[in-house]
Amino acid sequence: MRLLECVAEHEYGAPAKQLARETGLALPTAYHLLRTLVHEGYLRRDKGLFFLGEAAVRLGSSGAQQKRRSTVAEALAQWRDAIGVPVYYAQYRDGEIEVMCVSDTPGNPAVEEWADFRETGHAHAIGQCLLSQLDEEARRDHLDRHPVQSITPYTVRDSHTLLQRLERTRRMEPVTERQEYALGTVCAAIPITVGTTAATMAISLPAHQADRLLSAARQLQDEVGRLLGSLAISISI
Repeated sequence: MRLLECVAEHEYGAPAKQLARETGLALPTAYHLLRTLVHEGYLRRDKGLFFLGEAAVRLGSSGAQQKRRSTVAEALAQWRDAIGVPVYYAQYRDGEIEVMCVSDTPGNPAVEEWADFRETGHAHAIGQCLLSQLDEEARRDHLDRHPVQSITPYTVRDSHTLLQRLERTRRMEPVTERQEYALGTVCAAIPITVGTTAATMAISLPAHQADRLLSAARQLQDEVGRLLGSLAISISI
């Protein structure tokens, strides 16, 4: 690991003797470890100099991705505690609805995914919010692949009605649904667009607390607005 860190500090590469000296390793040990690291793809050798290899680059990018995910998870936990509701983060990626992160507590549990979120986007606030950010062609393509179906007695009945609802959705307004996905639960989602990424932050509440839904959604919107600049890179995970 010290050798990898040392090589990473030398943008234009470094020879084995220099790396051994800087890491405090005996030269034979350094040679042995360098050969192993080159063989495994963590380093590459070019004209006697050592550089980071593809395996090390992949490791670094995975670490950066984990850090971005951790940043989002920490923000969700902060909002969860401030508002007292479960908080969800989702994106529309490669033609599918993908819930990326959920933060809840035993006292305020998240909605159980009893029907696949990807296939029931028409029924929950997360899906409706993401679909509202797509163009008409992308929406119709999604609904062709995942047709509208009744999930509860309150679910929208057909794609025509859903598309009309989505067209009426104002750009920065929270999208709400009441018991359309799960009986006894109401949800709200706020749209987030970073570059070309359609994303949303959402909350859920028991139906008997439905009168809190819009105010809690507005509070989440304010919280997200304050941190959106610093989260912009992280939320495009």
